[in-house]
Amino acid sequence: MALDINIRDLFGSSPSANSIANFLKGINLQASALTPEVKTYPDMVYFNYHKLGVSLQFAPRGGYKPKAGLVRDQLKDDCLSLEGIDIYNGSKPQSGDARAEASSQSAQSAFSPCPLLPLRLPRVASAHGEDSTQSYISIAANTTGKEFVSWLGEPCRKGGGTGPSSGSINIWCEWSREGIMVEFGGTEARGPQAWEKGKDAVWRVVTVFLPTKD
Repeated sequence: MALDINIRDLFGSSPSANSIANFLKGINLQASALTPEVKTYPDMVYFNYHKLGVSLQFAPRGGYKPKAGLVRDQLKDDCLSLEGIDIYNGSKPQSGDARAEASSQSAQSAFSPCPLLPLRLPRVASAHGEDSTQSYISIAANTTGKEFVSWLGEPCRKGGGTGPSSGSINIWCEWSREGIMVEFGGTEARGPQAWEKGKDAVWRVVTVFLPTKD
């Protein structure tokens, strides 16, 4: 499934904006799927659409600091601006022990795979150059770390993968100028050798956010 929309165009919208509503309805028209789980914090508000495999991150503005635990009707929509979008993947790890894989799947079980895949994501011109022939990337359910690096180059920030595989944080990479962060899944993305094996790890969450300058 693919939508004829650049999800970056949604940035700056409020939760009640028509552009947000049309984006969500384009994924799934069922009313139950369009009702978010709302998590509020003074510095960020999350709208989690579990059945859509999407989470929207709204930043407060104008001095607005929502209290933790507010419900949807208590929010001031005109004081919230979309700054990030999480897209969840349902791909299973290709290899590894069953116990570690079960733990990984359990952690993500709240979100269904996003039906937008493959996700066509335009690149930021200032990050890759106006003359580049690759103006967008197409993220499929089985896209690996090696493919992300081949498209975007070496990440400017990265982390995770340390400690025993049963308790470590999955590896993640961020391309700030592109406004893309990727967390990888599976046993390849955990443990002391995660960065050696990570090239074959399939992504678990892609976060698209407002690009930053160096």
